Amino acid sequence: MTTLEKAELWLSDTFDKETREAVQSLIESNSPDLEDSFYRELEFGTGGMRGIMGVGTNRLNKYTLGQATQGLANYMLTQFPNEEIKVAIAYDVRHNSKEFGKLVADVLTANGIKVLLFKDHRPTPELSFTVRDKKCNGGIVLTASHNPPEYNGYKVYWNDGAQIVPPHDEAIINEVYSVKFDEIKFDGNDDLIEWIGAEQDDVYIDACIENSTYQNVGKENLNIVFTSIHGTTYTTVPQALKKAGFKKIDLVKEQMIPSGNFTTVESPNPEEPAALEMAMDLAKITNADIVIGTDPDGDRLGIAVRNLDGEMQLLNGNQTNTILTYYILNEWRKLDKITGSEFIGSTIVTSDIFFDIAQKFGVQCKAGLTGFKWIGKMIREAEGKEKFICGGEESFGFMTGDFVRDKDSCGSILLACEIAAWCKANGRTMYQYMIEIYQETGMYYEGLVNLVRKGRDGAEEIQNMMKNFRENPPKELAGSLVEEVKDFKEQTNFVVSKNEKLVMNDIPKSNVLIYYTQDGTKVCVRPSGTEPKIKFYISVKDSISSEADFRDKLKSLDEKINQVKNDLQLT
Repeated sequence: MTTLEKAELWLSDTFDKETREAVQSLIESNSPDLEDSFYRELEFGTGGMRGIMGVGTNRLNKYTLGQATQGLANYMLTQFPNEEIKVAIAYDVRHNSKEFGKLVADVLTANGIKVLLFKDHRPTPELSFTVRDKKCNGGIVLTASHNPPEYNGYKVYWNDGAQIVPPHDEAIINEVYSVKFDEIKFDGNDDLIEWIGAEQDDVYIDACIENSTYQNVGKENLNIVFTSIHGTTYTTVPQALKKAGFKKIDLVKEQMIPSGNFTTVESPNPEEPAALEMAMDLAKITNADIVIGTDPDGDRLGIAVRNLDGEMQLLNGNQTNTILTYYILNEWRKLDKITGSEFIGSTIVTSDIFFDIAQKFGVQCKAGLTGFKWIGKMIREAEGKEKFICGGEESFGFMTGDFVRDKDSCGSILLACEIAAWCKANGRTMYQYMIEIYQETGMYYEGLVNLVRKGRDGAEEIQNMMKNFRENPPKELAGSLVEEVKDFKEQTNFVVSKNEKLVMNDIPKSNVLIYYTQDGTKVCVRPSGTEPKIKFYISVKDSISSEADFRDKLKSLDEKINQVKNDLQLT
């Protein structure tokens, strides 16, 4: 079918008057948005379904959400026969999130499924926690993470509190695509809705404190600046910090106001220094030791601490997770809790330093595909055999313990502030602690390049770029020969020096390429599953012996990353 023919289907009586009028307007005006709105169906990626809001099959709206939820309901009814099915629903601060939350609840209750619906905005990790705490069969959160304001999204969780993975995700997608729009049951039953609110926050916060803190040193003297960047954590993080014993907490008040427009930032992404600019300014006034910001749905965290020059510096995700992981494992060792059957979780695009840290403490490091759903899968498969300690990925996500089965800013913030307080009480900074870790493990340094390619043409360009990198891998990067080419789509590892292609089948197929050079440089290439981007993750490493050595190597490693970018023609 042509795009126009697909659009004309949305002029039938199946769709409400407002939708029909909007589609008619796109057709009559010959709007360029018509093509992008209808040329494909909105897909599930690594983070679920995410897209621009509006009419059309490639947009997030009443009907694409209804289709997804009807398909989920159909699947759950087959998976949990003859029992009361319960699904928890949360939503973030984005435009239409609250309305979408009720819409999704109505479709579920119309199918006889009980819904636990949050009364107001709540962070994604609290939804993950609630699924297990309330013994639900699944969960849904309406969020588009840190995407621009025009986006919203839909993530599905299973009864372990983790995002859906194979075989459930593929089965649900098949059910979703088999649902016709006129088969969606929109007439909900409010008698099947249980509303939940602040009382659940208390249970969640207590669990964060119990699972994410180890000692009570210097908390009253730590100067904290926190911002929710207009997102959901205004409901949890300040209360959690106070309850955990921190006294000096300054909030960026303008950004504690929930807003789907994210009015004070260009992007509500704590990975970007600009998103923390107001918090950094406040830190100068308060002489803060640590600055923390979270994304709109409250699963990612950005942390800035004072560097060797006393200036506030945003840590990258690998640096933050290095500090948190090393500290946790050290505390576990002090408590004599490491028996050899424990593991930490990581991803294939995350720094390899976590393998080194795991080896130092006598635990295993397991790496899965991008996205915390794969770490959740590790936990579920290991239950009763191995103990999960913590896990993280480079994109500013971390989880402590398995009480939440997704990345969790609240527990991670409590842990980070505990470490910062402990460091300050011992006359050093968190940054210096990181350098001490590097002296033991080797210094890893990372760079990330995001190439944005929007629309249908952009999607084709990304496909062609991946095809080219797959068929014509680089032979040399930053002066070092490429030794391994890992192709997770083909599940092969080509060892160049041996001219040997090995099979890799321990990780599911995914459109990801990884190059390793002889000197340990690592480059990952992958299209984003939730945004119109192709991502290049660059990791380089060296050994250091002191803070002065760290300064020197920081410059040389930065230059090396720029060399890699030039070699890949990314500059």
